[in-house]
Amino acid sequence: MTNMQADPIREARIRQDRSKELAEKGWYHSFELPDGTLIDGVNPLARLRERFARFPIPGDLRGKRVLDIGAWDGWFSFEAERRGADVTAIDCVKAPHFVELHRKLSSKADYRLLEIYELPAASLGKFDIVFLLGVLYHLRHPLLALEIVCSLTTDIAIVESFVTDGDTWREHTDDIPALEFYEGYELANRYDNWVGPSVACLLAMCRSAGFARVEPLHTEPHNAMVACQRRWEPPPADAAFAPPELIAAANNVNGGINFSTRKEEYISCSFRSSRVTIAKEDLRPEVDEFGVAAYYTGRLQDDWWAANLPLPRGLSAGWHQVRLRFADSDFSNAVRIAVDLPLNVGRIDCHGVRDAINGSSCEVTVTEDGYVSCWVAGLPENGDRHNVRVFLGDARLSVSWLGAPDAAGFNQINAVVPGSVPKGEHALRIECGGVSSEPWTVRVV
Repeated sequence: MTNMQADPIREARIRQDRSKELAEKGWYHSFELPDGTLIDGVNPLARLRERFARFPIPGDLRGKRVLDIGAWDGWFSFEAERRGADVTAIDCVKAPHFVELHRKLSSKADYRLLEIYELPAASLGKFDIVFLLGVLYHLRHPLLALEIVCSLTTDIAIVESFVTDGDTWREHTDDIPALEFYEGYELANRYDNWVGPSVACLLAMCRSAGFARVEPLHTEPHNAMVACQRRWEPPPADAAFAPPELIAAANNVNGGINFSTRKEEYISCSFRSSRVTIAKEDLRPEVDEFGVAAYYTGRLQDDWWAANLPLPRGLSAGWHQVRLRFADSDFSNAVRIAVDLPLNVGRIDCHGVRDAINGSSCEVTVTEDGYVSCWVAGLPENGDRHNVRVFLGDARLSVSWLGAPDAAGFNQINAVVPGSVPKGEHALRIECGGVSSEPWTVRVV
């Protein structure tokens, strides 16, 4: 880009400066108080009401928890409270006008001084509705902030931000999403304005943050409002197609069923369906009540398919149900995954080892590969193919299958014995969570 091309862009960004108007009026939000007093702020009251009316949320917010991030003067906080919501409002500095109106309105809104990055550790709980209005472009880490918003939202987040192409974005929807970065005072002549996303970039970041559905509500030349939903639309009343059959949901790195919310982790789903084609946009995966968009689908063979999806934000520690549906079907069966669960292992006992092919006890025949089955008591409920380890001598075997406990409490483990294991006797042992079973002598023939 030449300097002649760049100058108009720089000038357009500087023209967003409203500091003079704010200094003259003193208030950013306008208000009409119960006694009829009018406060004329930079944002006219009619515009504030028009913006709120665009939010796809109920008019009656009784029973809803609302979080307003970057509340400033507080119009959206107090309006949500007026409609019956239990409101928590946060800002990074104390806003005197918010405090003044909180007193005048006898508000019960919980007002906290917090950076958005402090929210995960603030123990505020989860919220049905989250507002992130006019905040995103002030943040050095916008995608991280949106991930935090997603983790705190159980229903919908309304995100409104400065954008670079609000008046033209529909003319270039196939372009790669773009984000301008402002190191200095380029945007509105302020040092705390860091980024300017295109509309496509704003939508993409909201999707990448973990929301199931993201839709634009309104755009203006330099402003865009987006609705970010945690849930899919309801299943069709009359399904046009049979639901998929979910076979397994596993950690796509290690094949286990355990996941950590402290990492970027992904779920790999294996399922069956007779559909001829399945695009990732056709799927509606969910973990408990949270929808999550698949980023990959592909046929494995015949009617077997795979889909990969991120672990949803904001899951609590415990067991969670994964299931799938198509846009035109009902849901599949559900399978369980474990999230942030420790491995509690006391004692591991091996109660038998056999060749998985011919059933020979304490012996396994190996040509190119061999297969061994063993029966074990004492594994934790969240034991899986990754954290349950089978050793034959010094060789760690690949666990191909780990069954659920039988009536006697024994898990069957099947493992592959590679052809490189020397013939003769070896000690077989099972490890999990730092605990090892007593060795069994197994002959490789």
